[in-house]
Amino acid sequence: MKGIMLQGTSSDVGKSVLATAFCRILSQLGYRVAPFKSQNMSNNSYVTDDAREIGRAQGVQAEACGIKATVHMNPILLKPRSDQTSEVVLLGKSFKTYSGSDYRSRFYQKGCEVINESLAILSQAYDLVVIEGAGSPVEINLNDRELVNMRVAEMADVPVFLIADIERGGVFASIVGTLELLQPEHRERVKGIIINKFRGDIALFESGVTWLEERTGIKIVGVVPHLDNLKIEGEDALSMTAKFETAGSKPLDIAVIRLPHVSNFTDIEPFLYEDEVSVRFVETLDQFGHPDAVIIPGTRSTINDLRLLKARKLDRRIIHYADQGGWIIGLCGGYQMLSKRIADKAGTDTGLAGNEISGLGLLPMTTTFFAEKTTVKSKGQLHPLTGLQGIVIKGFEIHLGATSFDKNCQGVVPFICHNDGSEEGAYARDGRIIGSYFHDLFYNDDWRNHWLNNIRKEKGISPKQVTVQNQREAGYDRLASQIRQALDIDYVVKVMEDWQKEREHRCGS
Repeated sequence: MKGIMLQGTSSDVGKSVLATAFCRILSQLGYRVAPFKSQNMSNNSYVTDDAREIGRAQGVQAEACGIKATVHMNPILLKPRSDQTSEVVLLGKSFKTYSGSDYRSRFYQKGCEVINESLAILSQAYDLVVIEGAGSPVEINLNDRELVNMRVAEMADVPVFLIADIERGGVFASIVGTLELLQPEHRERVKGIIINKFRGDIALFESGVTWLEERTGIKIVGVVPHLDNLKIEGEDALSMTAKFETAGSKPLDIAVIRLPHVSNFTDIEPFLYEDEVSVRFVETLDQFGHPDAVIIPGTRSTINDLRLLKARKLDRRIIHYADQGGWIIGLCGGYQMLSKRIADKAGTDTGLAGNEISGLGLLPMTTTFFAEKTTVKSKGQLHPLTGLQGIVIKGFEIHLGATSFDKNCQGVVPFICHNDGSEEGAYARDGRIIGSYFHDLFYNDDWRNHWLNNIRKEKGISPKQVTVQNQREAGYDRLASQIRQALDIDYVVKVMEDWQKEREHRCGS
């Protein structure tokens, strides 16, 4: 297989973003490129065209390549259910829930087989693969059965580039320490080092580059400056916080309820493209303030997170806000919280079958959790009963629960009419209270512009039309341009091509 692998000295060094950049750059150079991450741990999902579930980062990287995402780009997705257990999504479908120790002991061989299968399929379909690792390649206590770093580099037989984050400090120790702890045969695979997230005058780091190259004998491929206002979707909640911390005060203030088990937080990222919209996260009563709108995002544990909201009395504040005419949208788990009653019939939300809790009661609906997960890519229009016909909605649904209208409910209509005629979601109080299972809802420009303009009108602000998809494509190009300026891309390509030639020579001999 021809390709490269990006590994990091730790988590959150920027592997996902740099992998996205390399996908775009190598595509621009004329290669047919595919992304790959053998095992992703994230509650941010992406649904493929065949209704399979993979990590969001690989879906985004496929977009940067200009191709459709498939399950083979992320054959194993781990979705944490608690601090001790994770759901294993295998080739896009829910497989089993394991504890950490059970996963290592019972799944390893199966994981190796599936990874090899996916790598073989991608190598047949594409010229090269950009492979992303996870965490650090020198987790000594885990390396005997790891499925995501050097073991994958060996399976694919590709060179490795090591990424270090200088912003967090200790970059020299993290690089040298990582290389020292690698097995000799693994260290031989590392053909370049990338310094990421540098702030200030890069010329001041020239002596650092020289020292590292002399100390390690490995080329520093480049120093990437800290890229402000980067709108490439992140893999985990760490990147979410960093992006919105600098949003600042703007005419429209959206409060997003921060849930401990938040999932698919990328649903709110379209607001990064809205110059007039500020997004802030709310965990406590004193943070709530006087927002123009409230969003309750998805969660992997609706009942447990709702209990926390009640313990912090945020439930009362949200209900009071609604009663005062506030704008509220609940997405997926947030939609479930808007119900009058939530019943964990199968125990799939809390682990305890029959568990029940009263919801926020803002929608006359009941949510029931069943054993089977719904995973579907969806398309429809706003329901005729909303009075907003003609607005097309595209998205995807991933949820265990089902939410249905109570008998004889008044003043609430379905939100979306699917193309097959089925109905989804709830629309109440002239659109001030909305619930939906549709992820990517706000990526629909016509809908997001309509919703925001209603709020603008109420505040006496002029309406605005923003197109996100064009900006997403421009964002990939902008990221690629910035990384090209910072890194020696010719060296990366040469390493990749030379490695492939040597591999072919070895196999031929």
